Amino acid sequence: MAIPYPQFIVSEKSPMEAKIVVPSSPSSASQASPSPPPPPPSSMSSVVLTQDELKKIAAYKAVEYVESNMVIGLGTGSTAKHAVDRIAELLNQGKLHNIIGIPTSKKTYDQAVSLGIPLSDLNSHPVVDLSIDGADEVDPFLNLVKGRGGSLLREKMVESSSKKFVVIVDESKKVEHLGGSGLAMPVEVVPYGDLAVAKSLQALFEDSGCVAKRRTLDLDGKVPFVTDNGNHIVELFFKKDIGDLNTASDKILRIPGVVEHGMFLGLATTVIVAGELGVRVENKS
Repeated sequence: MAIPYPQFIVSEKSPMEAKIVVPSSPSSASQASPSPPPPPPSSMSSVVLTQDELKKIAAYKAVEYVESNMVIGLGTGSTAKHAVDRIAELLNQGKLHNIIGIPTSKKTYDQAVSLGIPLSDLNSHPVVDLSIDGADEVDPFLNLVKGRGGSLLREKMVESSSKKFVVIVDESKKVEHLGGSGLAMPVEVVPYGDLAVAKSLQALFEDSGCVAKRRTLDLDGKVPFVTDNGNHIVELFFKKDIGDLNTASDKILRIPGVVEHGMFLGLATTVIVAGELGVRVENKS
């Protein structure tokens, strides 16, 4: 079933080069058509879209960047799932050819295999043409928080190897600063001494009111979440801005036992934001 795209109006600006677009038909896998002018506000119909519908709209728009003969990084999560589905659909329709996918998690690998998308890995394809993935937070400078699903290490490996990285989100993911949602910023750590590492991380950001918790699978907190790489996740919750992100990144990575963190700094080249008033495309300046 085709997705109905609502009309929209321009209501905000970004520090980045931004443009407002009307998504082309979901049957198109090439460039979007020029945007027609929006109708007067009085003629706009009221359309209420669910969060999942907004994610799907953004995902379909992102797949318009995919061209035949590309190596594509396949993201993980509820938003990226729609993009993987769409790529498979276009392959089956013969509108895309010779696509090689690099999955960022076992879950995405299983999804892609079930859909018949040819797959490989970074050893065989160390340079990726394009990656498409969701994000948990996006700041005004297109820095991201990712990895609340636990796949941050492989996501960062694939997406940092990409010529282009297109991020797809609904408007609820936009924040003034990373950590601003009050939700978790994940850090992948080795299992040995993970609680000690959590204490070190909490102390590191004491001035930001940080609380560090090991992610678990049970209410008692005794069964740790285990990533695809066999590691654990420590979740950081902030009450205040953590300041300079590059400095914060360096400090986190210097703690023994830390494998990687969920701040994706300077990696996104394009962010597609779907909201009830339309789709906004923000490009890295």
